[in-house]
Amino acid sequence: MKQVSRILLLLTLTLSLDAVTQPNVLIIVADDCTYNDLPLYGGQNAKTPHIDNLADEGLVFNHAYLSEAMCQPCRSELYSGQHPMRNGAAWNHSGSRPETKSLPHYLGDLGYRVGLSGKVHVTPKSSFPFEKVDGFDPSCVRSPTLAHDVNSMRNFMTKNEEEPFCLVVALVEPHVPWVMGDRSVYPDEKIKLPPNLVDTEVTRDAFARYLAEITYMDEQVGEILDVLEKTGKADETLVLFTSEQGAQFPGCKWTNWDTGLHTALVTRWPGKIKAGERTNAMVQYADVAPTLVELAGGDPEKYPFDGDSFVSSLMDSSKPHREYAYGVHNNIPEGPAYPIRTVTNGEFRYIRNLSPDEIYIEKHLMGMKGDGGLNNPYWSTWVFESGQTEAAAGLVKRYMKRPAEQLYKTSDDSYELVNLAGDPRFAAIKSELSRELDRWMHDQNDPGIPVDTREAHTAAKKGKHIY
Repeated sequence: MKQVSRILLLLTLTLSLDAVTQPNVLIIVADDCTYNDLPLYGGQNAKTPHIDNLADEGLVFNHAYLSEAMCQPCRSELYSGQHPMRNGAAWNHSGSRPETKSLPHYLGDLGYRVGLSGKVHVTPKSSFPFEKVDGFDPSCVRSPTLAHDVNSMRNFMTKNEEEPFCLVVALVEPHVPWVMGDRSVYPDEKIKLPPNLVDTEVTRDAFARYLAEITYMDEQVGEILDVLEKTGKADETLVLFTSEQGAQFPGCKWTNWDTGLHTALVTRWPGKIKAGERTNAMVQYADVAPTLVELAGGDPEKYPFDGDSFVSSLMDSSKPHREYAYGVHNNIPEGPAYPIRTVTNGEFRYIRNLSPDEIYIEKHLMGMKGDGGLNNPYWSTWVFESGQTEAAAGLVKRYMKRPAEQLYKTSDDSYELVNLAGDPRFAAIKSELSRELDRWMHDQNDPGIPVDTREAHTAAKKGKHIY
């Protein structure tokens, strides 16, 4: 029955596309941008006119997630259609298993040219053989970011009129260091800090510089879309914009909280996707590759995807997709091993901390080399402030000392500040999500805690896997 439904959907989609049987695909990826810092998702500070306009022309997903709030694992998931444990990139600066395949293989087999401009951060090359497209800075740690040039991107789009293209433009903003954009647009006194950040002068300065980079990123999004428009291919191109994982603030990147794993996802396809709509269909990065394969005329069932195509939700925003989205974090090599697993149903998020007796330490945020954190100098001010106010003490403790289980009603508490795990009124939903997390971990062959954390840390440095 499932296969019959898929065939009928493909037939309906084909008839609706007229002459365009294989859409071009343009994927724009921001870098370390917390989804709800964007106005599109309720952010009260950032100015993003181009992303806002894209949303007005397309479909916004209210519940899009990635599996791991680290650059390499989440990009490996996006391109391969497999969760981190399955494709092998279960921590940062490691690599996927050599047998892993990705968009260049899947869409390439369907006649696509598949290129990537900007930040790559996936390995090995054989698993992610994107055609290199120049023009955007491949380094997220350069200060300042290199000037970009859209000519190579334009040439790639127009290189062969007979072949459809899939182009990923992976920007490096607003990844630290926050040095791009106009800082003066965001005066400290006008900033409304999210409630999961400690309000100090240094934090406000860092957040202002981060906001300036979001606006700089938005300007690049505008330039990219303008190039697409001028090629005359906009109407036959599916555009996806995503914000990747949360920003490099405590409680966002490198966590399993919603501000780490929840991502922005905006899609546009003129005449095919209804403009100006939002959907509550839950999707995950692993679902993107099978979706693109189906739109390209392939059969996602042929491939070892963890995700499922959400074509039906693209074409009808009222249609649901998945019931749960999952997350994983191991903290290697960003600090001592600290395994965390999570699952959400879009309304509640359940988090299981597998080493609750340990203190959580993240070297980039805390400045473990004694430099105070060159990109994040505010942490020491949080620690100082924790001795002055109860609110600051609570946020520092929330980050460093975590209970075995956490449950949040994210539909009401988007910053997850009220842990409901011990509340008997929510025992049923906690039990449901806990069982689902067990099922997913078993499906992923995920034991949770490495046998020897020192061995895991050493293996991570060498790009090996022992889970």
